[in-house]
Amino acid sequence: MDERPYETAEPITVDSQKPVAYDTEGRPLYAAPVSDPPMQPQVVHMTRAVMPEVAEIPAEVKRRNAESRELYPMLNLSDQEYIISEVHRHPIAIWLPILLGGFMIALIISMMINYSYVVELLGWTGMPSPGMMLLVGTSFAALIGLSVYAAVWIHLQNTFFLTNESVIQEIQTGLFSHNEQTVSLGNIEDASYTQNGVVASMFDYGSIRLSTEGDETTYRFEFVHHPKQEIAKLNNAIEAFKNGRPVEG
Repeated sequence: MDERPYETAEPITVDSQKPVAYDTEGRPLYAAPVSDPPMQPQVVHMTRAVMPEVAEIPAEVKRRNAESRELYPMLNLSDQEYIISEVHRHPIAIWLPILLGGFMIALIISMMINYSYVVELLGWTGMPSPGMMLLVGTSFAALIGLSVYAAVWIHLQNTFFLTNESVIQEIQTGLFSHNEQTVSLGNIEDASYTQNGVVASMFDYGSIRLSTEGDETTYRFEFVHHPKQEIAKLNNAIEAFKNGRPVEG
């Protein structure tokens, strides 16, 4: 029995960087795939976003904005916003209260002046003294006059403003009840006016109606003087604003 130790073969090392054979088209074949060189770490520099440059406001816009702020300090105008048109309610809505109040005051004054004569003529007895009737009549006349003045003041406080950016309505429904509505020109979907009746056509007043996109809210302003002209200004402003053109006025 041969007791010679087994001889082990030397391990064969293959250089994976050299081709060991070639294919039929002459392309080299390697014993192991060539590994890509290790990736070097990349450094990414993050920069803060640059703030957009604010466009300079034209001098004419600044001037008109300053004038509007001075004339209407109660309005909340933006830096580039100015008033184009101010519309008050037609006075026809308060003619009836004024006429009725004036008639009642005149009647009271007439009764106070002729009180003694009427009492004597009709032979009334036990009537209040002329001094008492004068006090009562004066109090009633003053109360009627204050009521008429309050009605006129409330009516005149309702104002419709058209600016180069929005529509602002100042709404007064009572001595201590005030509301302001602001609608951007870009949100107005439809603007129209109505003029109903012979009186409205004769005195040229009507109502302006605005409807907005999305929430479908409707705004209405009553007793507008020259409604056709005012709605033309409004529609021109809306078209210019939506098309990015300066709003004239």
